Amino acid sequence: MADLSVRLNRLYLKNPVMTASGTFGYGLEFADFVPLDGLGGIIVKGTTLHAREGNDYPRMAEVASGMLNCVGLQNKGVDYFCKHIYPQIKDIDTNMIVNVSGNSPETYAECAARIDALDKIPAIELNISCPNVKQGGMAFGVTPHGAASVVKAVRARYNKTLIVKLSPNVTDIASIAKACEDEGADSLSLINTLMGMSIDIEKRCLRLSIGTGGLSGPAVKPVAVRMVWQVAKAVSIPVIGLGGICSAQDAIEFLMAGASAIQIGTANFLDPAITIKVRDGINDWLDAHGCRSVNEIIGCI
Repeated sequence: MADLSVRLNRLYLKNPVMTASGTFGYGLEFADFVPLDGLGGIIVKGTTLHAREGNDYPRMAEVASGMLNCVGLQNKGVDYFCKHIYPQIKDIDTNMIVNVSGNSPETYAECAARIDALDKIPAIELNISCPNVKQGGMAFGVTPHGAASVVKAVRARYNKTLIVKLSPNVTDIASIAKACEDEGADSLSLINTLMGMSIDIEKRCLRLSIGTGGLSGPAVKPVAVRMVWQVAKAVSIPVIGLGGICSAQDAIEFLMAGASAIQIGTANFLDPAITIKVRDGINDWLDAHGCRSVNEIIGCI
C-alpha cells in the first residue's frame, strides 16, 4: 500500500481526501456510510458569528452535469456550534475543520477566535466568497484587497492552520491567492462554486428563489483544475483542489496539477461512500504505477 499521507504546512493528513463544506453536514450524518476516521479531513458546514436562516426555497436546482444552490449559509451560529456540535465531533479521529463565513473582517475574526479556543479543531477554512456588507455587497474574494483584509483580520486572532477558500468568479485568481499568502494563509482551497442561473421555461420563472446560485459538480471540473494549476505555480503554500471530483481519476488530475489534497463535494449527494472509494482508488492507481507515495505525483504536471 502506498503512503497516502500529506501535509498542509503544520496540518498532517493521513490521506489527501477531504470533504467539502456544506456537502457532508458535520460528518455525523455520514457515519453509517463511511468510517469517518478513514478520511484525511472533514470540513463541516459553514459557520457564522450569528445564526442565519438562509434563503427562501427553492434553493437547489439540478442542471446538466451538476447542480445550483443558493442555500445561503443556514446555520445556528458559532456559539451553538461550540456548545452543541463540537462535543459530538471532537473525538472523531481525523482533522475536523470548520468553514467560517462573515460579512465583515471583524465578524470573520470574531467567529474564528471563538473556534480557536476549541482544542480538537486544528484548522479553519475561510469562505471569502461572502458579500462585504460595508462596501455594497461585493464578495471579499473577488479582489486582492478584499481577500487580504479578511485574512489579515483573522490571522491576528487565529493561531492554528488557516485555509482560505478562493472564489472562481474572478479574472486573476493567482493575484488573489498571493494576497492571501502574504497576509498569513497556511493553505488555499479552490474552487468555490461558479455563479450560474437556471430558468423553468414552462413556468417562465427562475428555478432558484434569489435567481442566481453556485454551480457545482462535474461541469466545473476543467475550470477548477486550470485554476489549481495556476495557483499552485503562483504561491509557495499548499493548495487543496476541489470542483466536480467524482472518482479517483478526477482526484489524481488535481494532485498532478499541484494540489496537495482534494475535497469532494457534490458527489457526496450521489454516493455517500464516494470519499472512501476515491481514497482507495488513489492507492490502487499509485500501486499500479509503481509509486510508493502520493507525494510523487503532486504537482508533476
